[in-house]
Amino acid sequence: MIAKATNQHCFVVIYIHTKKASRANVLEVEDSTKKSKHCHSKSVQMGEGKGRICVTGGTGFLGSWIIKSLLEHGYAVNTTIRSDPGRKRDVSFLTNLPGASEKLKIFNADLSDPESFGPAVEGCVGIFHTATPIDFAVNEPEEVVTKRAIDGALGILKAGLKAKTVKRVVYTSSASTVSFSSLEEKDVVDESVWSDVDLLRSVKPFSWSYAVSKVLSEKAVLEFGEQNGLEVTTLVLPFVVGRFVCPKLPDSVERALLLVLGKKEEIGVIRYHMVHVDDVARAHIFLLEHPNPKGRYNCSPFIVPIEEIAEIISAKYPEYQIPALE
Repeated sequence: MIAKATNQHCFVVIYIHTKKASRANVLEVEDSTKKSKHCHSKSVQMGEGKGRICVTGGTGFLGSWIIKSLLEHGYAVNTTIRSDPGRKRDVSFLTNLPGASEKLKIFNADLSDPESFGPAVEGCVGIFHTATPIDFAVNEPEEVVTKRAIDGALGILKAGLKAKTVKRVVYTSSASTVSFSSLEEKDVVDESVWSDVDLLRSVKPFSWSYAVSKVLSEKAVLEFGEQNGLEVTTLVLPFVVGRFVCPKLPDSVERALLLVLGKKEEIGVIRYHMVHVDDVARAHIFLLEHPNPKGRYNCSPFIVPIEEIAEIISAKYPEYQIPALE
C-alpha cells in the first residue's frame, strides 16, 4: 500500500505506517525532490551564502550530519553543544568538516538553561532544534524530563523571536509522538495522529517518559509559533540509519548492524520504521527553504521487516555470516 503523500508539491514526506513495504515509495520520494524545478530554484536562491542557521545538539548523530549538509549547501552554521566542566570536548569532527573553518561557529548551551541559547541564535535566519533530553532508562521522573524538554524548546523559540532575524524553526520530533495511540490500528498514520499521553503514563512502555516529553514538547512549539507569529514546522523521525561523522557509534546505527555483528538475540523488534540520515538532512533543509510549510511532517517511507533486512544484507554483503531468522 502506498503511503499517502503530504500536501506539499515539491518534497514528498510520506507517512509513518504502511502495512506493506514498497521500495518504489522511496524512489518516488527521491525523484520528487530532484525533478521539481520550483524546489531547485528555491534551494539555489537561499543556499548561496544568504543565511546562518542555528543547529542545536551539534555533536549528536543528526545534528552533526545536518551541519555537514548545510555547509555543503552554502549555509553558515551556528551550533550548540553542552558544556562539560570536567573535561574539554573534542569537536574536531565538526571543525574539520569542509567549509567549517569559514562558516561554522560553536557555542555552549544547555536545555536546562534556556537563555543560554541566545548568543547562538542571534543573527540566524533559521533554527533546527535537534537537541533533546534522552532518558530511555527512566532514571529521572518523567515530569523532570518533560519540563526540561519543553522549557528548552520554548527558550530557543523565544531567543528566535528576540533575535528578530529568525524566519523559521524546524523542530526535530520523533515517531514516538505518533506510535502510542489508543485509536484502532490504521494502515496509514498521518500527521493528525498523536500518541496518547495518558496511555503512556498508565502502561509505561519502554522509553515512555521520552515519548511523553516529545509529544508535549512538539505540541508546545507548534502552539508557541501559532500564538507568536513565528513559523514553526515539526519533522517526525523514526529509526534513523546511515553514515555518521560523530565519533560515537549512534545507537540506531548500532541496532541496524546487529545482524552483521551476529547479535541476533538482541534484535527484539521484528519490524522497523526506518529513514536514511541523508533524507533527514534534506527534509530539514527543504522545510527551511519552502515558501509556506505548515505544521507537522512525518518522514518515513515504510515498515521494513527484519527478515527483509537480513535478505538485503546477505545479498549485498555475502562475506558476513548473517544468522538465519525463523
